[in-house]
Amino acid sequence: MRVLHIISSGGMYGAEAVILNMSRTLNAGPHCSTLGVFLNSSNPNLQLHESASREGIESHLIPCTGRLDRTAVRRIRELAAQVGADVIHAHGYKADLYVYFALRGSNVPLVSTCHTWYNHDPKDRFFGVVDRFVLRSYGNIVAVSEGVREDLLKAGVRANKISLIQNGIDLRTFDRASAVLKDELGWSEYPLVGLVGRLSMEKGVDIFLTAAARVLNQLPDSKFVVVGDGPDRAKLDALIDDLGIRDSVRMLGRRDDMPGVYASLDLMVSSSRREGLPIAVLEGMASRLPLIATPVGAVPTVIFDGHTGLLVPAEAPDLLATAIIGLLRDDSERDRLGSAARQFVEDQFSAQRMTEDYLGVYEAVAARVGKRRARWWKSSVDSRRNSK
Repeated sequence: MRVLHIISSGGMYGAEAVILNMSRTLNAGPHCSTLGVFLNSSNPNLQLHESASREGIESHLIPCTGRLDRTAVRRIRELAAQVGADVIHAHGYKADLYVYFALRGSNVPLVSTCHTWYNHDPKDRFFGVVDRFVLRSYGNIVAVSEGVREDLLKAGVRANKISLIQNGIDLRTFDRASAVLKDELGWSEYPLVGLVGRLSMEKGVDIFLTAAARVLNQLPDSKFVVVGDGPDRAKLDALIDDLGIRDSVRMLGRRDDMPGVYASLDLMVSSSRREGLPIAVLEGMASRLPLIATPVGAVPTVIFDGHTGLLVPAEAPDLLATAIIGLLRDDSERDRLGSAARQFVEDQFSAQRMTEDYLGVYEAVAARVGKRRARWWKSSVDSRRNSK
């Protein structure tokens, strides 16, 4: 099976981790995974492309000038023929839209993963409506959580075209990681609490920072880091100053050494307002970290309160601060929660399991298309040869 993943990437976040984890597993067997990554003129980000290339995963850039770039549409069509893809797998609304226009009518099997939908501003709501319409033409849409599956059903996607596949991770990456942050930041003697995620409203980073200020009132030696980037960075930077916690908080931006980042933390927090199933939470669990999270999306399916972590209500910085203080004061409880979290991820969320689930989707979609696809590939390749 030859799979071509298409994504417009803004950094190394959940969708990117899923693609890399799946590509490693596919390429280690009889299958082949190739990436097509948008090179957006307005906001270029090559982190995924470069990470894949370093690992020997074939990755191609797709230049895109914005709006509906017909050159990018043509490039996707050519790339699909070039790699001989059996399935095209789109990730995110932009990839969904471009893949739809590039390959509609081609009889090429199309699969999309909906990692989550954001609806907190008019632009997101507009693209969400467009995405839902386009996805009705896809052979299969994968939801990463029950909440996303329900959104798809409400959008009019037929139930028999939706598969629920939870994210998985490559555990080996986290077993050989060495701590990198405390010495780098000069905080080797202090407890370190971290949040990993996109700097946007749905991730609740402002709630985390507000809770950090309350923790520092009682545990002034505590330190906090936020790892990730996004549209709210300036606003969150200003909030750090407003809270008067600049000396104890670092905004680290994007990092290419995430296993080492997790290995540096004593405690991890996910204070999201809205989620699917965050890859960062699974990676933290794989790193044996005690986690405090909000019960949104599919988070309660992996964080069982008091067993694999702690749950606190969303939008409750006081309760979050109380939970952080309690765990920072109890080394044995942190160890217990971290060990249980790791065992749970080993049992339920391996990259191998996720990849096998996706292969089942790919094979089912490809079987429905059948031999009609071969005629399209031949026509596409002949057209390219004649144009040279």
